[in-house]
Amino acid sequence: MLVQQNTKFFIIVIVLSVTLTLFQIQLTKLQEKLDKLGAYSHQDLDNPTNFILIEEFHESKPSSRSILRRLSDNTVVVYNRVPKTGSTSFVGIAYDLCKRGQYHVLHVNVTGNNHILSLNNQLQFIQNVTEWTEIKPALYHGHFAFVDFAKFGAPKPLYINLIRKPLDRFVSYYYFLRYGDNFRPHLIRKKAGNTMSFDECVEKQLSECDPSAMWLQVPFFCGHAANCWKPANKWALTEAKKNLVNNYFLVGVTEELDDFIGVLEQSLPRLFKGASDYFLNSNKSHLRRTVQKETPNSVTINKFKQNPVWQMENEFYEFALDNFHFIKRHTLRNKHQSFFYEKIRPRQS
Repeated sequence: MLVQQNTKFFIIVIVLSVTLTLFQIQLTKLQEKLDKLGAYSHQDLDNPTNFILIEEFHESKPSSRSILRRLSDNTVVVYNRVPKTGSTSFVGIAYDLCKRGQYHVLHVNVTGNNHILSLNNQLQFIQNVTEWTEIKPALYHGHFAFVDFAKFGAPKPLYINLIRKPLDRFVSYYYFLRYGDNFRPHLIRKKAGNTMSFDECVEKQLSECDPSAMWLQVPFFCGHAANCWKPANKWALTEAKKNLVNNYFLVGVTEELDDFIGVLEQSLPRLFKGASDYFLNSNKSHLRRTVQKETPNSVTINKFKQNPVWQMENEFYEFALDNFHFIKRHTLRNKHQSFFYEKIRPRQS
């Protein structure tokens, strides 16, 4: 009888010990989860992986850091750069930093500097951007109109761009064709030797300074539809605005290039980490400057302001400027903003 009682007591002790051990293990795991959650919610926001992703705490799943790294390494940015907007200065920074940052920069050189891609070339370009995995992460850049990836059933890249006050850009291009720039000073330009001022050109009503020739920033954002390239087309202006908001990751302005680079560094550090400091402390702040340029007189300026092409181009510029200021305000001024997930249901066992 005594032996049976001792056996029962021994079994009870064993069961209690096992139960307490299992309880202690579960308690330890729970504490580890809480510690991990706390660590994620207080991450260093200056770290390149400052997007906070809370895992579901399954042992078999990869860490959030590895997930973010894999996603960022598939990043593709397309910069369909508008001529004479400071794009050479910006791209020069990307080329200088790409080796250190371990990403690729590719120039899309279209035959004859044509801004319109044929249908088959649009498709080929989309296939390259989407399927050329060996080159990712990558920045593609070139002077071509917006290509709608969704139209071809392909995943969209991150589009970026810069635009400039329309008359400033137009005048800069006019003198660039005559005098070139300090980027390639020995290259003979199309209108070399022609010293006619922009004011004289406007007074004589020549085609190269006609307001219709200023129609460029709107169609670059509008895309490849026929109406996009009809000067002063209201539908084109509306489409350009829609694309800027819905299909562009970021559009900055030439006059605030440093802030444009700052927002990109804050939001896409995988490609642009260190770009702001490099821009401010190197000779890249204005890489391509037109050698000789005259400011138009008030008569010329008033003529353009009365033209519907200038009015629509300027409306688009003001729209882009307002949108950029909104994004900049909520990005550069909230560098330490974060978020995390909580109250996740059902609870994980």
